[in-house]
Amino acid sequence: MASNKLDFNCALITGGGGGIGKALSEYFISKGKKVIIAGRTESKLQATAKEIGAAGYYVLDTGSISDIPAFIKRIISDYPELDCLVNNAGVQRPLQVQKQTPEDFLSKADNEININIRGPLHLAVGLLPHFKTKKHALIINVSSILGYVPFSIINPVYNGTKAWLHFWSMNLRSQLKDTNVRVVEVAPPTVATDLHREREDPDDNKKENNPNALSVDEFMLEVSEKLERGDDTIGAGLAGEVVEKWYNTFGDMYKD
Repeated sequence: MASNKLDFNCALITGGGGGIGKALSEYFISKGKKVIIAGRTESKLQATAKEIGAAGYYVLDTGSISDIPAFIKRIISDYPELDCLVNNAGVQRPLQVQKQTPEDFLSKADNEININIRGPLHLAVGLLPHFKTKKHALIINVSSILGYVPFSIINPVYNGTKAWLHFWSMNLRSQLKDTNVRVVEVAPPTVATDLHREREDPDDNKKENNPNALSVDEFMLEVSEKLERGDDTIGAGLAGEVVEKWYNTFGDMYKD
């Protein structure tokens, strides 16, 4: 059931050192929430935590699945008040079966699957017992417009991982509907971050190069309004239109 407010006190945000993760962290802090950020680069996390006033940071590669159980044990010991997880960390790699060796393609694909799928899965399921002890808890999964319509053909693995995250969010929400744990999906469109850093043109997601791109501020303006309204699935910009079309087409079928 949708909530009309942000029913949590302390959030862990993966990929919180920059981009959408940093923007969500700043927004939650502005709402009086305690925020802990996690990511792979300590210097970036340290600078961001100091800049935005985060409560702390952890170095965590969400693709290193074997590290997650110990991380969960540590963070709930350090922050027993933790009651929100934002699965934001992700990578997007240009992968082309016609241009890469099978070894190179599969190595990069496996790592992308670990970061984008297995990391969020293990964090959410691993934190559930702790979250169930709270009055309210929240899991936010950051998917993508490309999980609904995979039109960026250069990212075949990324598109599939985000489709998985979309359907995982729906099913997890259904399984937890009678509990205190709420599940929200945020589906960004093209947003001007460093997500495309591995492309030939890492700036092809910037507004001057893509008329459908949103700045981080534009993205957050729309997302924050829908979060506060209590929406369970949130798209912004072009992604908002795509999400609405998808649910208009398949939403009733899923409910039935």
